[in-house]
Amino acid sequence: MDSHQDDQQLKQRSTKSQQNEPLLQEQYNKSDQDTKMDKNTKSIRKQKAKQGLRSLTIALSIPLLLTLLDIFLFGSSYQYVSMKKPFWFPRLWALHLACLGSSFLMGLSAWLVWAEGGFHRQPMAMLLYLGQLGLSLAWDPVVFKAGATRVGLVLCVALFGVLIACVKAFKNVNPIAGNLVKPCLGWAVLLSLANLKLVYP
Repeated sequence: MDSHQDDQQLKQRSTKSQQNEPLLQEQYNKSDQDTKMDKNTKSIRKQKAKQGLRSLTIALSIPLLLTLLDIFLFGSSYQYVSMKKPFWFPRLWALHLACLGSSFLMGLSAWLVWAEGGFHRQPMAMLLYLGQLGLSLAWDPVVFKAGATRVGLVLCVALFGVLIACVKAFKNVNPIAGNLVKPCLGWAVLLSLANLKLVYP
């Protein structure tokens, strides 16, 4: 009798085990799929991070290198160095340093706009960025090399206007990008003061 009951219990356990096997296999397959998905997600994130870092490096290095080249080729001025200036007036090295700082901030803000897809949605933002870069690079050769100080003053006014437009255009895409442009307005004012001193020594 006991032996018969034991056989029945064994059969029941065996049946339950067979019924549970598909469930266990399904859970195992689901767990394996989740693991693969996690690995793929991590891999995609790493690729995006690398692409973002590469694009940021390009966005910062190009304007900085162009500005350094501009300073190296056209950034020396005997007239500016030798003229009498008040103690608070920016020295030539400070002017160049501010120019590099502005290039860095503009490159960073442009990258933030690009990362949000702003240049595709608002092509004018790209034109404004390129416009301010061209104006800032043109100032040294026009003023220091060509000696066209009045033309340089026009460039400064145009640069200030383009930077204000950049603040508005960039802020519509990314508020941080718009705020990063604001210190560059101070640099444009500094450049205008230096230019005025050259026009009216």
